[in-house]
Amino acid sequence: MIPRISLSPNGPSFSRLVYGTWRFLDDPATANGDDLLTRLHACLDLGISTLDTAEIYGLYRVEEFIGQTLKKEPGLREKFEIVTKSGIYVPCDFHPDRKVAHYNTTAARIVKSAEKSLRLLGTDYIDLLLVHRPDWLTSADETAEGLNRLLKEGKIRSAGVSNYNVHQFDLLNSRMDQPLVTNQVEFSLLHMDPIYDGTADQCQKLGIKPMAWSPLAKGALMDVTQPASSRLHAKAQELSAKYSGATLDQLAYAWILAHPSQPLPIIGTNKLDRLIATARAAEIKLEREDWYGLWEAAQGQSIP
Repeated sequence: MIPRISLSPNGPSFSRLVYGTWRFLDDPATANGDDLLTRLHACLDLGISTLDTAEIYGLYRVEEFIGQTLKKEPGLREKFEIVTKSGIYVPCDFHPDRKVAHYNTTAARIVKSAEKSLRLLGTDYIDLLLVHRPDWLTSADETAEGLNRLLKEGKIRSAGVSNYNVHQFDLLNSRMDQPLVTNQVEFSLLHMDPIYDGTADQCQKLGIKPMAWSPLAKGALMDVTQPASSRLHAKAQELSAKYSGATLDQLAYAWILAHPSQPLPIIGTNKLDRLIATARAAEIKLEREDWYGLWEAAQGQSIP
């Protein structure tokens, strides 16, 4: 079973692996509500109880799809922790009045988006609301006002951010009545920025856990035509027997899980067999030299 972890000292408890919903409507395996219900039960059987979504996913249609699916089975919603995000607005059929893609994290917009998410998801609370990306035209005081209002009203149980740098995080956190509990950032063997730019260090300092989106580098990790991926495949073949036949994707998740900031990777697959295989990554405890060996393969050089 996937273990659970607290995102912050007084924050929510989530499953260490998170089920991502970005491509739900793109994949025939989950585009049918009954099939998605089967996936959700498979997640629970594995100990994966945290769902990650966003109002923009599926061009603003995934939240409603999740809500409709959860309604099929009374009590199912309470078995999951729901993470959603707001703040990105793009022209599309769902919002034909919009002309230019933009960010908006004003208090009024955050509250309006959260209330829409509650309605579409068919729930009266959101476990964790994230500001999806920094909005350069909105002050931290304004953004915090919206989050603080939602927390006070009980519409969200905790708040965090996504894709914030350390300075943006510090600024917004300084305006919060209840501290931010996470920063969801891109992190993988092919995108190591969080361990260089201070994000992972900041999380350790504050005692919060980051969430890691695109842990397989948007699929690039599997593209052996790319030099870094090719080197990683070779390294994975070398390590496989040592780790009970582990595949590269399992080792890639284990590599993220091993970092002392204790990230929560977000699983992007909708295939049941890959979901089960990914869950096994939580059992892999990489030895120090093997962690650095994967780093070296990804970078194409030894450590400095």
